[in-house]
Formats: sequence, C-alpha cells, structure tokens
Amino acid sequence: CNPETVSTDYDTADRLYFEPLTAEDVLELIETERQSGELLGVVVQYGGQTPLKLASELQEAGIPILGTSPDAIDLAEDRERFKALLNELGLRQPPNEIAHSEEEAMAALEILGFPLVLRPSYVLGGRAMEIVRDREGLERYLREAVVVSGKTPLLVDRYLDNADEVDVDVICDGEDVFVAGVMEHIEEAGVHSGDSACSLPPFSLSKKMIAELEAEAIAMARAIGVCGLMNVQFAVKDGTIYVLEVNPRASRTVPFVAKAIGIPIAKIAAKVMAGAKLSSFGLKRPDPKHVSVKEAVMPFARFPGVDPILGPEMRSTGEVMGIDKTFESAFAKSQLAAGVNLPRTGAVFISLKENDKPLMIEATRALSKLGFEILATKGTAKTFAEAGIAVRTVNKVYEGRPHIVDDIKNGKVQLIVNTTEGRLSHKDSYSIRRTALELKVPCYTTASAAIAAVRSLEKIDDGALEPYALQSYSI
Repeated sequence: CNPETVSTDYDTADRLYFEPLTAEDVLELIETERQSGELLGVVVQYGGQTPLKLASELQEAGIPILGTSPDAIDLAEDRERFKALLNELGLRQPPNEIAHSEEEAMAALEILGFPLVLRPSYVLGGRAMEIVRDREGLERYLREAVVVSGKTPLLVDRYLDNADEVDVDVICDGEDVFVAGVMEHIEEAGVHSGDSACSLPPFSLSKKMIAELEAEAIAMARAIGVCGLMNVQFAVKDGTIYVLEVNPRASRTVPFVAKAIGIPIAKIAAKVMAGAKLSSFGLKRPDPKHVSVKEAVMPFARFPGVDPILGPEMRSTGEVMGIDKTFESAFAKSQLAAGVNLPRTGAVFISLKENDKPLMIEATRALSKLGFEILATKGTAKTFAEAGIAVRTVNKVYEGRPHIVDDIKNGKVQLIVNTTEGRLSHKDSYSIRRTALELKVPCYTTASAAIAAVRSLEKIDDGALEPYALQSYSI
C-alpha cells in the first residue's frame, strides 16, 4: 500500500506495514494477519513489478494468489514463453533476441542491426535501459551499464524509429474482457511510458486502428488467462502494430483511466480477482465526450547537473491531468498543471536531429504565423529557410559567442525545442537544456511533444484555457 494514500485517506486500510517487499518479510506479515482470521488470498496486482516476482514464492509457500495465477504471470513476463504465445496468436513483436553473454549480444547486433533498445531482464522503471545506434555505444553499454550472464540475460530489441506508442488497459475475468482505455502517447516510442504524456481517447489514430489494438489486447488477455487487470504497450509504425510488452497487473495509467472514463476500474478489478464476473457490473464501452491528457512531472530542477532529456529510463516523480473538449485544450491545461507556462509572444529556438527536421516544418510555420521569431542552429535553419520560413541563425555553444546559451540567459528566448541523438550530440546540447531548466524556459526534447504544444498555442486565443466544472464533462 502506498503510505501517502493512507496518510490522506486513513480509512483505506486497516493496517499499514513498513517492511521490505521480500518473500521472507511478506510471509511473516501474512502469518501475523492469519492471527486475525482465515486468509482467503493475497493480491499481487497493485504494487507494480515487485509483487509479481513474489507470486511464485508465495504460492510455493501455500499462500493462495487472488486473480491471475503465478503461471499466467510468468507466461507474460518470461520473454521466450511470451514470444511463443504471440507467434501462436499471429501477433507481431519488434525483431528481438535474448543475450546471455557479451558474445551473444554482439551476435544479436549482426542479426538485428541498429538502432537497438537494450534492456536488462527483471528491472523496474526501465532502469539501465538504453537506445544505442552504433557498435561503440553497444560496447560501452556492455562495459559500463550491465553484467550480462545466464541469470541476468540482456533483452535486445530492434528500435522502431518514429513509431507511435499506445497503452491499453483491460480487465479480464478469464473469459470476458472490458477495455477500459486506449491511450496514445504524445512522445514517440523509446520514451519510457511513465515519462510520456498521453491522450485518452487517442488524438491521431483511426477508429479502425483503435479497434485492432483493442482486439489484440483482448486476445492476449484471454490467451494468458488474466483474472484482474492487464496493461499492454503497443507500437504503431507505418500502419503496423507491434506488441512491446504486457504487464499482467495494474499499470500506473489506471488512476488516470479511471478519472478519464468515470469508472472505478481498480475497485472492479479487485472484485473480479475475488471471483466476481464482469457481466455483473453492467459495464458499457467507454465513450467520453471529452479528451483527457496525462502529463508527467519531472524532478530535474531539484538535481543540479542532471540532463533533462527523456529516454527509456523512467525519471518522472508524478503526474497531472488536463481535461477539455478538444485535444489541444486538454494538452494546454496539462502543461499548465505540470508547471510549463507556454509563451504567447517572443522567440522560439529550434535545434533538431536530422530525422525531426521535416516533421517540424509545419509546426514552425505555424509558430511564425503566430508572431514568434524563429531562431535555429545552422542545419535546422537551412531546412526552415528552404521551406520559406523566416529564421535567424544562432551559434551553437562550441561555435563561439554570442551563442544560444547567451541568448537564453539574456531573456531573448521564450520557448525551446531541442531534439538530439547520440552521446556526442547530447553532450554538445546539454548546456542548452540545463540553462532552460534553471531559468524556467519551456523546453521540449521530442518533436511530437513540441508539435502538440504548437497546436495548443494556436487554440489558446480561442479559449483553450477556460475552466469548466468537472460535472460539465458528461461521460
């Protein structure tokens, strides 16, 4: 149980234990609780990844597990078993390999090619996950980040560039499946789902694509044997759906989905784990008449020297939510709630990695039409100038003064878009992002988030930030 929940809602739990989540400690607590009466079972779906790892040990100790069985949990968690299941269902994964040694990791490279997503097995919050784009990066990762062995294999996936990531939360009672929410991430696949903003309902996916995502999630829930909650993370690239991972538990998205659709899905799932059937709740397909946007809250300002760039390792410490009748308005509210004050006038500095340059042309044109002055580094400025956009070229830091960091410090920049890839590029542009953070200048590090921000800026003058009573959003 989250201690903060109990501190604010003290009638949520009868007792609260501050103990490590190890099998030994949990078994001792269970014995203590048994003194109060018969133990009907233990729920492992509401504590993130750690309780799932304890499920098998608890079952071996004779403790009944409510909801999804430990074997079904293992089916979803074990890379090789899960891969076989997807093949049986005819569903796609990004090309992937499992490496039990450094030699096998290098062999995986020859099969998959770059870029790669590297992930140690059995980690929380994307710890030590990294996207590498060259052999030097892979060798450095193997040397510095992880120890690869038979007991701790390395999961190696082909990284899907510029793919859209989608979260789907479902409740299953072993037979019937209720799709609670389909959430489209605003940042592209490769940014940890806990750090990415997302929209419910999706803001750009077609109805046909949403229906296919729902169908695949339903098929997996039944095939795994889920009883309770399940979260699926998909990637959509060029109209093709790929399954990234399945979590047979409550995801961090559950509170957001419950608020967005007005249904207490955690409560219903708990009753399903205890034996209730979904049909007894009279649930209907959610069809909200509003858009909800979840945004992550980052702790970067509290840690001097930290680079505020997003990646596969989770760094957020909280979430906020914006609700409105359109995506643009809901996104604008989510930014305000997260402490990001979008400017209405001034200068926008834009420096983009090569793949993002064509993606940002129309958004930059929109900023220019809104009256913003466009500043850019040489390569990005060339792209915009060729597209007929008025732009002023500014120096990178290593190109000499006056450079872009000087402009930021002098209050000449009101909004920053800085996307980068590769260790050298990250290092070169670090001072831009850090200075923006220290001076509270809004800074977007993905093109997709920057485009969403521009769409919101276009709507602000039309009343995008008007407050409405929660009751006015009929579900």
